Amino acid sequence: MTTTGDVEHAFRTEYGRAVAVLIRHFGDIDLAEEAVQDAFAEAVRRWPERGVPPSPAGWIITTARNRAVDRVRRESERARRGAEAVRLSEPDGEPRRTAPGEDDLLSLIFTCCHPALAPAARVALTLRLLGGLTTAEIARAFLVPEPTMAQRLARAKGKIRDAGIPYRVPRGTELPQRLGGVLAVLYLIFNEGYLASGGPGLVRDDLTTEAVRLARLLLAVLPDEPEARGLLALMLLIEARRPARVGPDGGLVRLADQDRRRWDRVLIAEGQELLRDCLRRDRPGPYQVQAAINAVHADAATAADTDWRQILALYDHLAALSPGPVVALHRAVAVAEVHGPAAALAIVDALDALDRHHPRHAVRADLLARLGRRSEAAAAYERAAELTANGAEQRFLRARRDQLRKGIPA
Repeated sequence: MTTTGDVEHAFRTEYGRAVAVLIRHFGDIDLAEEAVQDAFAEAVRRWPERGVPPSPAGWIITTARNRAVDRVRRESERARRGAEAVRLSEPDGEPRRTAPGEDDLLSLIFTCCHPALAPAARVALTLRLLGGLTTAEIARAFLVPEPTMAQRLARAKGKIRDAGIPYRVPRGTELPQRLGGVLAVLYLIFNEGYLASGGPGLVRDDLTTEAVRLARLLLAVLPDEPEARGLLALMLLIEARRPARVGPDGGLVRLADQDRRRWDRVLIAEGQELLRDCLRRDRPGPYQVQAAINAVHADAATAADTDWRQILALYDHLAALSPGPVVALHRAVAVAEVHGPAAALAIVDALDALDRHHPRHAVRADLLARLGRRSEAAAAYERAAELTANGAEQRFLRARRDQLRKGIPA
């Protein structure tokens, strides 16, 4: 029997693809979004009675296209648009699968990442259109009020429409110039899947899977771009740990506590091979360095075997390439392993720019606990829990807080 969970799963996995296909057909983002949302509303009504169709994606796209055609017909005041609506009503069922550079989703990302849009708008719009994240989820990720994010998304879509930004993958010399924004968007999509910004679950497998797929497509378009290769390597090396990162109860399992026998060695081998190819090209960039850091973790049979000095050296390199407080925070974790928690705590305490960034307080809590400052550590864990909207992470952080309050080593 179909449940609302079936529709929710279809929404998470097929929303972005359906929107992308409809934008290709109609050239109107708002129309595409509204039609796809109507299709999912229809699925909520019909699937419980009739069951999930054999091809949920094809059903959603066909239903959405029919809704869009009806809307164009109703709103059209010219015979030409009516004729176009009839032409567009020809069903093709499944999402179109084309060559990598012509992929609908990839075209949509490049459209959303056009330089005419502000950087924050590029990321927000892609998260909205590709992943189907709600405005509230994106607002939490950006730490802004929901109405502010709604206005930002509306302005971005209006800019695409009014400026006539093309729905295509750029060609020639334009393509490398647009790469940085696309890489950042793909990485943020992956991160949203790796640690969901809200909800009860720790991860969103649909987003990590889609980010990896799109990273593969991007590399197919730009096979000689080391940072595209480095980003895919980074994603694969992180994704390889996912089976061991979530416990039987859905809770977070720290890297140091993971059963490394459960890591996906096929993904690790692929990521390491991509990284070796990056090294041969000798054009290092931030994503490649981050991939190298994760490759060092993958090489360690146990947490105790981790080469933290090598990781710290790589973080030093990353800080030179891409300085900022988030890199400094991650580097502090390596400093703690090499030079001790007191040295790392001094770094973390100086990162005032991350006061509302919950990982800063989680790292600080761990360092304080290692220094025996239990009451301060418990307070830091509580602060970290207050700043995240992810239910699984909140439970993990508060469990560690409670352990400290009871005198149990965290």
